[in-house]
Amino acid sequence: MSTKLDSLQAALVQTFGERVSLVQALGEVTLTVKAADYLEVMKTLRDHPALKFEQLIDLCGVDYATYGDGAWDGLRFAAVSHLLSVANNWRLRVRVFAPDDEMPIVASVVDIWRSVNWYEREAFDLYGILFEGHPDLRRILTDYGFIGHPFRKDFPVSGYVEMRYDAEQGRVVYQPVTIEPRENVPRVIREDNYGVK
Repeated sequence: MSTKLDSLQAALVQTFGERVSLVQALGEVTLTVKAADYLEVMKTLRDHPALKFEQLIDLCGVDYATYGDGAWDGLRFAAVSHLLSVANNWRLRVRVFAPDDEMPIVASVVDIWRSVNWYEREAFDLYGILFEGHPDLRRILTDYGFIGHPFRKDFPVSGYVEMRYDAEQGRVVYQPVTIEPRENVPRVIREDNYGVK
């Protein structure tokens, strides 16, 4: 298996040189690319005859705010893609960091792989990562009136509002959260002769 990973890594180094950072760990190769080079690198990964990554099988957002118990010193938001080359039987993880933590923007690769459409929408909805050039970047999992991005590390755990259907008004309404915090202490029952024959 390492021979296959070594040949993939060698092909990536030969194609991109110093423009990318490569790490081989846990049986996978991760390619980290700068946001400025992201679109060009992704096109090359698909079109280069030595690589041939025909399929993008996944894309997700990552918030590195508390990564490594706060030891992380890099950019906060990243989009991580998983590519598959059927011709070469290779898998590759590609990571790109958004250069601005306040307004995380990376290029959309929807024109390269159509399968990424909903994945980019999900990363936008849950992490607030904007994909420049996406044809229909809108929420996909949360409600249209939802405020914030729930997978960010600084998102409040309990939330402030809840929604419910009001039969009298005939529509969905938002109201302050009505859940009262409480402590659940499990009741332990011990039998005197438990485990004794």
